[in-house]
Amino acid sequence: MAITSGLRCRLIPLLVAAVVLSAATPTHAFYLPGVAPRDFQKDDELQVKVNKLSSTKTQLPYDYYFLDYCKPEVIKNSAENLGEVLRGDRIENSVYNFKMRRDESCKVVCRTKLSPEAAKNFKEKIDDEYRVNMILDNLPVVVPRQTREGIQTPSFEHGYRVGYKFKDDKYYINNHLSFKVLYHEDPNSPEARIVGFHVIPSSIKHEYGAWDDKNPTVQTCNANNKITPGSHTPQDVVPEAYVVFSYDASFEASDIIWASRWDVYLLSSDSQIHWFSIINSLMIVLFLSGMVAMIMMRTLYKDIANYNQLDNQDEAQEETGWKLVHGDIFRPPVHSGLLCVYVGTGVQFFGMTVVTMMFALLGFLSPANRGGLMTAMVLLWVFMGVLAGYTSSRLYKMFKGTEWKKITLKAAFMFPGIIFALFFFLNALIWGEKSSGAVPFGTMFALFLLWFGISVPLVFVGSFLGFKQPAIEDPVKTNKIPRQIPEQAWYLQPAFSILAGGILPFGAVFIELFFILTSIWLNQFYYIFGFLFIVFIILIVTCAEITIVLCYFQLCSEDYHWWWRAYLTAGSSALYLFAYAIFYFFNKLEITKLVSGILYFGYMLIISYAFFVLTGTIGFYACFWFVRKIYASVKID
Repeated sequence: MAITSGLRCRLIPLLVAAVVLSAATPTHAFYLPGVAPRDFQKDDELQVKVNKLSSTKTQLPYDYYFLDYCKPEVIKNSAENLGEVLRGDRIENSVYNFKMRRDESCKVVCRTKLSPEAAKNFKEKIDDEYRVNMILDNLPVVVPRQTREGIQTPSFEHGYRVGYKFKDDKYYINNHLSFKVLYHEDPNSPEARIVGFHVIPSSIKHEYGAWDDKNPTVQTCNANNKITPGSHTPQDVVPEAYVVFSYDASFEASDIIWASRWDVYLLSSDSQIHWFSIINSLMIVLFLSGMVAMIMMRTLYKDIANYNQLDNQDEAQEETGWKLVHGDIFRPPVHSGLLCVYVGTGVQFFGMTVVTMMFALLGFLSPANRGGLMTAMVLLWVFMGVLAGYTSSRLYKMFKGTEWKKITLKAAFMFPGIIFALFFFLNALIWGEKSSGAVPFGTMFALFLLWFGISVPLVFVGSFLGFKQPAIEDPVKTNKIPRQIPEQAWYLQPAFSILAGGILPFGAVFIELFFILTSIWLNQFYYIFGFLFIVFIILIVTCAEITIVLCYFQLCSEDYHWWWRAYLTAGSSALYLFAYAIFYFFNKLEITKLVSGILYFGYMLIISYAFFVLTGTIGFYACFWFVRKIYASVKID
């Protein structure tokens, strides 16, 4: 999905709000970060903000000022949403400030003396390939890559490296930054909009005479002597050494319009592979689904027609097949209360996923809204608690249950409790590493407040409303004495059929899963929500159809224990997802630290568990609908 169209979609509903706000406060311009453009005139102040230090080798973000960089007199944290905090983002002001369309050369910002601890921190971050992330007008800074011969499209890296290490085991710090700001001019006014933010880092050992903090000057560079990587003696990292930080700023007019300024961040070198792989996967799954649906429809119609043409009950007893278990098919399963809880949780997760994708398709959750996706998911999960309570209590009442409050408590606390316990353990590990990715106490308290103050009451409201509804009536009566189940063939054993059933749903998503994992663990932007939505629809279809097919074979072999098996058949795709996560870890990532590995597998376990609940619920309701449909279609004496 093109980011341009997404931004247009986001601006449409905001135009009305802009008119209202401008009428109410005529002296202030309407501006929402990442949504509305901001115009700059010449010599307007531009403030570069600093974000976290990030590394794909450790997956542990750190605050920018964790290293001994130049600090402003007062460090101010920008307003953050919940998603930014959970992602480890820490947006703060910096000493890098310059004026719009006013070039600056070799501007010295400060001199700092590296203590042994500071030098040690710099060396560790250089070893772990940490990158510095900066932001100007809501645009992340990028480093241009050297384009290979025959490749016209430029490519960029997100953030610049803290430094580098030579073969002589010496460490060098990138202490000079050459900024280039791209702007798009308005032909009808003196204003311009920022459409690009590039940087080329360099290491230089500045030379200077007597140092004056009020008016720092160096002899190493000037307006006629530009600093480029490798042009000067680099600045090594040693204890008690003085490091001078400096920067250049240049401005360049660009044809890129504001609505397309994020395109450069979203370009993918393997975009053709992405498109063809997705289309190929969807076509295969659609073909298999069509075959399955056609076979099922023809077989079922034939079965129902044969059963309804029988003249007497004796002939019915001679028949074999799914009709024979009509007296046991709706017998409540073992641990029926737990099944109700998991189905209710799955409906809650399904509702959150659908609404989140709707917002993403409209462009409200584009990468320009840092933390927007995470915030939306958390809040929607909380408000969808009413669906969890409603569905779990209705199903529980169908099973003739009476203790609906106990089921409600389980629905409110079981899944969130398991997730929060894992999250708290992982957060403690991050906190032990002094990483900015650790969720602060205030945010943790806010999450508790959302859970206990909003989600739990909503679950109780939904459960109360669901239990007040009349019980779902079975289309056939249940016998008092359970029917004996004959011995099953090896391919109809629960373990085999459940594991086999998860292959097709996983096959529908595993290619898209690669790009999602890349965006999470390799600091890439994910934005093709249109394709993701199509894959999600295919996932629903395949989960439903494979569960119905295996359920049909199970009933034909006179095994009526279908409740849990329907849930586990589609849910088993989560096992393949976690297995793929293990493959991805050893083949695509360079994580070496134990803590980072525990974090990876911990978060992937949470994702796999959520995927299990989602797909299991889809499979369960598909089989539930199928069983009710076929047994309501035959004559039962």
